[in-house]
Amino acid sequence: MQIRRCLLCLSIALILFGALPLVVAAQNFSLEQVMSSPFPSDLVTSKRGDKLAWAFDAQGKRNIWLAEAPTFAARQLTHYDKDDGAELTDLVFAPNGSMIAFARGNEQGKNAAGEYANPTTDPAGTRKEVMVADTRTGRVTLIGEGEAPLFNSTGDQIIYSREGKLWIAPSIGGKERKLFEIRGNIGAHEWSPDGSQLAFVANRGDHSFIGVYDPRAGSIRFMSPSVDRDQLPRWSADGTRIAFIRLFNISDAFSLDRERLQPWAIFVADARTGDAKQIWRAGDQDNDSYPSYPQGVGEYWQWVAGNRLLFPSEKDGWMHLYSISADGGALTTLTPGDFEVENIALPPDKSTVVFSTNKSDIDRRHLWSISVAGGSPKQLTSGEGIEMYPVVFDNGRRVAFLRSTAHDPFMPFTANADGSNMKPLAPQTLPADFPAAQLVVPEQIIFKAADGVEIHGQLFKPKNASGKMPALIFTHGGPPRQMLLGWHYMYYYHNSYAMNQYLASRGYLVLSVNYRSGIGYGRGFRLAQHRGARGASEYQDVVAGAKYLRSRDDVDSKRIGLWGGSYGGYLTALGLARNSDIFSAGVDFHGVHDWSQRVAGLPLQFNNQEQNRVARESSPIASVDKWKSPVLLIHGDDDRNVEFSQTVNLVRLLRKNGVYFEELIFPDEIHDLLLHKDWVRSYHAGVDFFDKHLK
Repeated sequence: MQIRRCLLCLSIALILFGALPLVVAAQNFSLEQVMSSPFPSDLVTSKRGDKLAWAFDAQGKRNIWLAEAPTFAARQLTHYDKDDGAELTDLVFAPNGSMIAFARGNEQGKNAAGEYANPTTDPAGTRKEVMVADTRTGRVTLIGEGEAPLFNSTGDQIIYSREGKLWIAPSIGGKERKLFEIRGNIGAHEWSPDGSQLAFVANRGDHSFIGVYDPRAGSIRFMSPSVDRDQLPRWSADGTRIAFIRLFNISDAFSLDRERLQPWAIFVADARTGDAKQIWRAGDQDNDSYPSYPQGVGEYWQWVAGNRLLFPSEKDGWMHLYSISADGGALTTLTPGDFEVENIALPPDKSTVVFSTNKSDIDRRHLWSISVAGGSPKQLTSGEGIEMYPVVFDNGRRVAFLRSTAHDPFMPFTANADGSNMKPLAPQTLPADFPAAQLVVPEQIIFKAADGVEIHGQLFKPKNASGKMPALIFTHGGPPRQMLLGWHYMYYYHNSYAMNQYLASRGYLVLSVNYRSGIGYGRGFRLAQHRGARGASEYQDVVAGAKYLRSRDDVDSKRIGLWGGSYGGYLTALGLARNSDIFSAGVDFHGVHDWSQRVAGLPLQFNNQEQNRVARESSPIASVDKWKSPVLLIHGDDDRNVEFSQTVNLVRLLRKNGVYFEELIFPDEIHDLLLHKDWVRSYHAGVDFFDKHLK
């Protein structure tokens, strides 16, 4: 009898294992392995172009790496050895390349005045500090509390920002002092070419000025002050003029149908007298509005060769580059076409611009170049890679950039100026057991929403798949983001890509949906009508993705889930609330659950009863009574992007309605989790949750 029982148990076990072939056979790497690659950021070059530096986040251990002429062999410069959440940012070389200044620490002041993020709950608290590393020895010197360091022209002093003021200290360390005392928050500081004067922005609430500080005279003068918002000062090569952007103060309120229009113009001032002349003004149509692209205008806005100014605009419906004579005149369109420009770099003579774009490959990024005076663009990189954040070095002869493919994670590379002889800079940093060869290549999927809008997605299909699989929809955050056909160039979504690969290895068919309000497909797509709090128009794109999955013969239509973070968490919760009949389970990272809570906090001119009503109806809480499917909620309680109360209030409603939920709460973590171990723990919890409810 006992033997028969054992045989029966064995038979049942064999049947169960036979029913889950994908789960057992396809799992051939761990989550830890696929998340083990170091993530690069802040790639910079020295003034002479003989050194490159960048930050590497290796499983939470963040350090600066350096590559020097003539071989440009990469080596680790700093040696921080803990996953403590302290980010490394604002890298800048001293003029002679002998030192690198950087900021180490985390954001502050959004949840409590002056309070830095403290993800390890260190009883001593945390600070953000400016450091200087010797490029020869790696010796690190603490300069002072602050960020945004900038060396003076001789490299013996360094200025930095703290609490809206500028401070100065010796670059070898020593006593610090305020550079000058003036009203307003001071930022966007930039030395004149000869290093004798400092241009800056003084932000005074409802207006801002461009100022110039002269240390020798001990004086400050303003460039054509007005009631408007002046920003981003740029010196001419000879130091006699300053170009800046003026945003005109208007009272055009937020509406349900379109974005607030922001008129703007370009001014050029005499740096000595402060007299300024408007050389160009944008039009008054929606597309003429000041660009609101995720990384802002500052990177693109430069004084370039030929007495010209380089700047971005979406006047033709796409983010493009333009140039104009500093004396005014006709615009030169540099990058026309149905594509977006996302990063740029200039050689020492500033005669050409290298830019990253999805031109001719809309779901990837490649490098191109063009003369700042106009002409035909030249493609530098192509193929299956994704190339971003270019830096021109070696006296303009070479370009460095960050690159990935579907298999290979984001890493630093170099190439000749024409794109030839591409080489990885630090291949030795990739762990030996990183599972590049075992990853799937996401397939480009294009489908239409109910209203006819074309939507792009990336399909992660398990290897050796057979039978009907459980499926998942992934929705990115932002929403001004675009997921690509390979490892992503942002840390948050580099992690998401790893998670989607791991889910595919576990037997899930994953569809990442580039819903409307994301970037990459033009301004009209990004600023789609009735999106988000205006009516949740992008939700139909998520439903369209689910319908695509249900139409496939290899998907079990009763086992479709969804997951995402931030705005993707919002869409996850919205899917569960509105369509538990479609979505059987979800993992919601720090999502928005009640838009009306946010709209109610806007100034009066941006807030009215109708907008509050629409905002609430666009929220998951409006449909919470229909919510039946289980959900895992993940949130850090020091989130500075999405209030923790969004999850607190949702849980109250789920409890009231008897909806099954699980929660993973991180005390003192922020929105973009600072600790690598917290990302790994979150993703393990998500996979376990889906295994529990979809398998």
